[in-house]
Amino acid sequence: MQTIGYAAHAEKADLAPLSFERRELRANDVAMEILFCGVCHSDLHQARNDWGGAVYPLVPGHEIIGRITAIGSDVTRHKVGDYGAVGCVVDSCMECDQCARGEEIFCRHDVTQTYNSPDRVTQENSKGGYSKHIVVRDHFVLHVPETLDVAKAAPLLCAGLTSYVPLRMWQVGPGSRVGVIGLGGLGHMAVKLAKAMKAEVTVISRTDSKKQDALTLGADTLLVSSDEAAMASAASSFDLIIDTVPVKHDINPYIALLDVEGVLNIVGQIGPLPEVMTPGLIMGRRKIAGSPVGGMAETQEMLDFCGKHNILPDVEMIRMDEINTAFDRMEQADVRYRFVIDMASLSI
Repeated sequence: MQTIGYAAHAEKADLAPLSFERRELRANDVAMEILFCGVCHSDLHQARNDWGGAVYPLVPGHEIIGRITAIGSDVTRHKVGDYGAVGCVVDSCMECDQCARGEEIFCRHDVTQTYNSPDRVTQENSKGGYSKHIVVRDHFVLHVPETLDVAKAAPLLCAGLTSYVPLRMWQVGPGSRVGVIGLGGLGHMAVKLAKAMKAEVTVISRTDSKKQDALTLGADTLLVSSDEAAMASAASSFDLIIDTVPVKHDINPYIALLDVEGVLNIVGQIGPLPEVMTPGLIMGRRKIAGSPVGGMAETQEMLDFCGKHNILPDVEMIRMDEINTAFDRMEQADVRYRFVIDMASLSI
């Protein structure tokens, strides 16, 4: 299938148009016309090879909403004309212990990511959602609840899921005290999801400039982390803190905010952190944890939860040819709270 997308052609280059072929359908494949694709901070990191391992040309995009245009002969879960959703993973071995328990992202035999990852059959590098069409193994295509606005739903596939996983993993529910560090793409979804789970939610930020935004999103209050008195007063007051900060930062002040057996769950920074002092962990039986996105069953659960509670990210719609400006703005945190590309702006 001939298609077109936008790709990084080199480490420091702007994204530019790329024509390429999508594979022919296998028996267990679904073909989709992509309608909307979210812009994730990891797209920027991968395109610029910040983490290493980028293979060019690299077509980013792993927050995908599309319409199914064809299905393989063995596919029964989807039909032509349905909306479909694709997140960060498009294939796995489906045989190891992790795949068997619905945690395909931890596949023992290397998960195939939506882009910049070798196809299990051909070894060709995968290309993501900044494109007009995509072909994905049926198991990794999710159903989109009818109640969700498809124009806004794409960021749920990464930002939404990344925030949902720790909330479920640490059993957040009525009465849970949840802190959210950072109010960006991940943080604003964590606030919305935690409130829907009936938790008490506090946004933790260096200044009070985002207080009204936090309250509008549903948070109960905002804690200023640079205010030593306020931080001291908040000691031992959280069951779970979700840390969405995407750069190296000191987590020690946040450990003191955890109650006994509380958890600081990191979902933002991929890389080094400063030295961690252990007395607060040991004396309070506190935990530092991390989590990525979830498996397919949990992803569908998250979409259904958002459909039930009408939870959607706050988005700014852009054209495909505005992606380089969007990347620059994202580096400056100049977006509330997620860019979504309208793929109607991309023509073959």
